[in-house]
Amino acid sequence: MPRPRRDPKVLPAQQRLENAFWALLRERPYGRITVTDIVREAGVNRNSFYYHFSGLPELADATIMHAIESIPIMDHATTAENLRQEWQRTCIVAFNDPQMRKQFDHLALLAGPHSTIELTEALRDFIRLTLLGNFDLDYDHIDLSTRILLDFTVGGIVGVLRDWPSIEHRLSTNDLTNPDIATVAANLRTALDSSEQHRPVQSLR
Repeated sequence: MPRPRRDPKVLPAQQRLENAFWALLRERPYGRITVTDIVREAGVNRNSFYYHFSGLPELADATIMHAIESIPIMDHATTAENLRQEWQRTCIVAFNDPQMRKQFDHLALLAGPHSTIELTEALRDFIRLTLLGNFDLDYDHIDLSTRILLDFTVGGIVGVLRDWPSIEHRLSTNDLTNPDIATVAANLRTALDSSEQHRPVQSLR
């Protein structure tokens, strides 16, 4: 299939398709969204859609992944000793960044009433994979205590996103930088770092 022509004056087709996904998910349940709805909202044709995606589930996965990747969840370069300070700095920056808050609004839709079990699980999976990816770790090869802490943290993030529409306007930087929350982040960072250090070296044979 030939590559769709791109007008430099408008957003790339893939970005418009992802934007259309969020707009429609805000408007109606995921089960009532079709490819026809997406291309109409994005202002592209079906050939352009199928050039980028095999279907709606693939669009959903790509859109979720890109939204999560744009949020600095946890930086591998940050040392465990400085993580509390880095957590506070990241929270303050994110809280005051309109684009970042827009991404939180988007991710909250995946835990909201228009979502599905599959979309919420995709949200969990991509958050988990992003955290592990920062440390080049595999979920199946981390120790059990780290896995439990990771799943506990991911579940907490999804829970906050589920409540995001009702708490966003009441939330302050003091809430985000609460020492108890920073401690959870620091403990997870330390556990992931320890798992990385104790990862078995693969044989070259």
